[in-house]
Order: sequence, then structure tokens, then C-alpha cells
Amino acid sequence: METSTRVPAAGAAEVAAAAAELVTNGSVEMGAHRPEDARAIATLVPAGTLVYVNHLPRHSLSQSLDSLIAVREAGLEPVPHVAARRILNRAEVDSFLGHAVNKAGVKKVLLIGGDEATPLGPYPDAGSLLREGILPACGVREVGIARHPEGNPRIPLAELERAFDEKLAIASAQGLGAYVVTQFSFSPARIVEHCTGLARRAPGVPVYVGVSASLRALRDQGMAAVNLVTHTDPGDQLSALARYCVSHPGGSVVGVHVFSFGGAISAAAWMHETITKLGER
Repeated sequence: METSTRVPAAGAAEVAAAAAELVTNGSVEMGAHRPEDARAIATLVPAGTLVYVNHLPRHSLSQSLDSLIAVREAGLEPVPHVAARRILNRAEVDSFLGHAVNKAGVKKVLLIGGDEATPLGPYPDAGSLLREGILPACGVREVGIARHPEGNPRIPLAELERAFDEKLAIASAQGLGAYVVTQFSFSPARIVEHCTGLARRAPGVPVYVGVSASLRALRDQGMAAVNLVTHTDPGDQLSALARYCVSHPGGSVVGVHVFSFGGAISAAAWMHETITKLGER
């Protein structure tokens, strides 16, 4: 006799409501070179949604200012990526953050290491930049800290955890609020396991869980995987995460972060459709 894996009706409704809330409270990313996307995104997601503006190797920090301003003008919350290894010097990041705060009303920054083999300037990792106190000095109030559910093939787990704990301690000492944005994963079970570990390691720190395909899969499958990534519905990840939230009320997972791979409007459309569909249940 087969055992049913279907959730009872009441449970299914509760999971659907949790999933809708995770997307409603979620965030999405857009390209630094596409400020025109901000207005279209604003028609699809709730007002005040966090919109991350990326910092890719081919763009300087200053090139994201127009997009940050466009996001704010569209009624959304702009959050710049700041990749430490791509920064030339302190003057560059000082100038950028000053303009981002004053012109785009930036309050949060997602601080990442960046994947350059050799740092372009004095910051080899996110912690070294955070340590200098630049963010609060420029008026930034919160810092997003990246996490990797699948680990990082170039950095041992113990080192990742030590760096994470240090960033939380530095942020607290500087009066910065801190929250987590995780990288994406193909594996719903790994996402849940990572969230469980985070709840023990950093209780009370808000967590946004990345949804999309896996970086490891991209490396394994090559560029042909781009089509898979841009057409993958992250519904399985969302469902697993919603079940986790239902079974862990009062937990620290507050929303999803939708990686767009350059398709910001499509990602925002997925958020809109998901909120609408689940809200009707």
C-alpha cells in the first residue's frame, strides 16, 4: 500500500499562505546597466520590495547609481551589491556609498567578496571592507551578509563560519543591523538544513533564502545550463521553505531572494504570479 505524500487540506492551505508571505516579503535583483527595468518591476511586486542592483566585473560601482535612483523613484527599496574584491580603493567606495545614500536613499548594502582571482584593491574579502567602518560612516544602516548552502569550493567550511561570525560581531559593534541572503541551491533539503543551522548559529538574524538553480550545476553543465537556469521555476524550493516556516513558527526566515540572471522582469513576474495564485487558495 502506497503512503500518500500529499499534505492534508488544512496543512496545504497553511503552507500556501506561508509561501505567499515569503514571496510578498521577498526581493529580486536587477542589472546595474538597466535602470529602465525598475518601473516595470514596480508594476509586478509590492511597493517597497527590496531590489538588489548587481556589481558585476564589467561595471564599476558608480555605474549602478542610475539604477539605484530609478528603483527608489519607482517606489521600491534599492540595495546595491558591493563586491569587495572589485573595489580599487577606499575613495571609490566612499564616493559611491555617499551618492547612493544621498541620491537614492540607500539604507541597506549587500556586501559580498566577489570572485576575482586577485583583488583589484585593498579588500580581499567582505570582512576586510566591513571592518573599516565605511558603511555606517556613509549613512548605511544595515548590511546583508551572504551565505552558501552548498558551501564554497575555494574556502573551507570552518573558515566560512568564522568569517560569518566575525561579520555579525563587527556589524553589531558598528551599530549596523545585519541580515542574511543565501545563495541558491537545487536541493530543497539542503536549503532547509541550512536554515536550521542558521537558526542555531545566529538566532534572530533575518534570513532571505535564495531561490533558483545551483552554481555547482552551472559549473558542471557549462554555459548550456543558462537556459535551464532562466526557465527553472523555483516552486520546489519555495514549497520546502514554506513547510519549514510552518513547522518553525517564529523562525528567522523572512522571505525569498529571487536570482534573475539578467531576467529581472521575468523574475518579478514570477513573484507576482506566485503571490496571486497562492493568495487565492
